[in-house]
Amino acid sequence: MWDKELEISKELAVKAGIEIMDVYNNCDDMEITYKDGDMPLTIADKRANRVIIDGLRKVFSDYAVLSEEEKDNMDRLMNDYCFVVDPLDGTKEFINRNGQFTVNIALAYKHKSVMGVIYVPASGELYYATEGDGAYIVHRGGQAKKLCVSDIKDRSKIRVVMSRSHGCREMEELIKKHHLKNLISIGSSLKGCMIASGEAEVYYRFNPTMEWDTAAMQCIVEEAGGIFRQMDDTDMCYNRETSLNEKGFYVLNALYNKL
Repeated sequence: MWDKELEISKELAVKAGIEIMDVYNNCDDMEITYKDGDMPLTIADKRANRVIIDGLRKVFSDYAVLSEEEKDNMDRLMNDYCFVVDPLDGTKEFINRNGQFTVNIALAYKHKSVMGVIYVPASGELYYATEGDGAYIVHRGGQAKKLCVSDIKDRSKIRVVMSRSHGCREMEELIKKHHLKNLISIGSSLKGCMIASGEAEVYYRFNPTMEWDTAAMQCIVEEAGGIFRQMDDTDMCYNRETSLNEKGFYVLNALYNKL
């Protein structure tokens, strides 16, 4: 149902990734500025954003767009269709040059994430999903492979992914309470991708995030058979008046691993 939106989003994510890697590999000066206190912004964020926004508006002129790097237009609330974009998720990881950053493009239809694309510029991995059609990964130069969450139930064996740059007391307490040992620290939306691909089972996020941090990830996780809920067990919706994900969220391979 969302074939055209998916194909264009995949193309734009890869093009944005090329812009990002050009800065990553060739620019000593990333032109770093800061917004909202300690949130970094680089020339790569801006270049990637321009590629994606111009491309989406050219093809889908009737759709709304919500992007981290664009001034918000509340007219989007009147539109059933809204692309939700993070042109460079994991800017801190990008600045640290550890490769753990992504390009996130999602489509929300009537407040639900129905399409998600996550591209990993450093590795060339492309994750994508559309509602009802499953989730997939394409490695650089390879064929699409269907994603499926793991079936691990043993609490002693579950792998927990955690933010590399945003630790918090609540997560530390959860680890201690449940004696969790298999901990993986990684940046950006790659945490959700790891659960979708069966490489981890649990991801809890207590710190604030935004719609563009989660929209693409949620569709991919759910289409791979996983669980994505807010901390109060309600569904996450998108294209809201307030884009802050105020309640936090958790991502699981299955409900039996809820902590």
